[in-house]
Amino acid sequence: MAEEKRDALGIVVCVKAVPSTTEVKMDPKTNTIVRDGKQAVVNPFDASALEVALRIKDERAGVAAAGSAAEPVAGKKTRVTCVSMGIPATERLLRDCVARGADAGLLLSDRAFAGADTLATAYALTCGIRALGEQPDLIVCGKMAVDGDTAQIGPELAGAFGVPCVAGVSEVVGLEGGELTLRRDSDEGSELVRVELPCVITVSKDAADLRMPSITGVRAGEAARIEVLGAEAAGADPSRCGLVGSPTQVVRSFMPERSQQSVRIEGVAAEQAAAFAELLEGME
Repeated sequence: MAEEKRDALGIVVCVKAVPSTTEVKMDPKTNTIVRDGKQAVVNPFDASALEVALRIKDERAGVAAAGSAAEPVAGKKTRVTCVSMGIPATERLLRDCVARGADAGLLLSDRAFAGADTLATAYALTCGIRALGEQPDLIVCGKMAVDGDTAQIGPELAGAFGVPCVAGVSEVVGLEGGELTLRRDSDEGSELVRVELPCVITVSKDAADLRMPSITGVRAGEAARIEVLGAEAAGADPSRCGLVGSPTQVVRSFMPERSQQSVRIEGVAAEQAAAFAELLEGME
């Protein structure tokens, strides 16, 4: 990473608690996903976002990241803060983020936030980030959440702070003079993008594998003070929070029915192809 003008860099990583993909449970009475926090994990896309932030921190501090060809810059300070909105049990995941290298965690937890769509969620996160003090130089989000797939939070945060957003980042190539060089993937292929700080980036899941915490890190996570803010403490307008502040709502969630039945198709290749096409047409 080349020499930078900034001596201190503030990075905020937005993380979401999602059900473990092997432990998703539905409430049969309400047809909603059970979110008790016991089987929750950090959204995989957000885990990649955290690792991207931690690699920037390492390289600025003079610690060469594994597989990085960038030149480390010694003596540069970087503060990584993880922000999440969720139930009180989400604090456990923020402690895990600290154990892996984040400097602090902030949890927005209040019944007023319940039922929020992406717009209300982005508003709550904006209030929380502003409550930290100065606007961060960089906000890093996962491209999307595995339990929602909307990919809207990052761009909405960029709009709230009035800064540019680069979505689908697969690699942070470098940071020089307050300008990020990024590689992003799209349907047309891969491209290099340069963007000035402050900005928001959203990160693809394969951008980086989250590191394991060290013993020292685990102790730091256990000892960390995770700040918890309700809607009032975060300075949030109740009319813009939760279900009340959500212009969109999920009408119903359900587990798809699965069948283990199979059909054996006999005959020569042409007959099998015709029979298979007929089966596909019947699935419409």
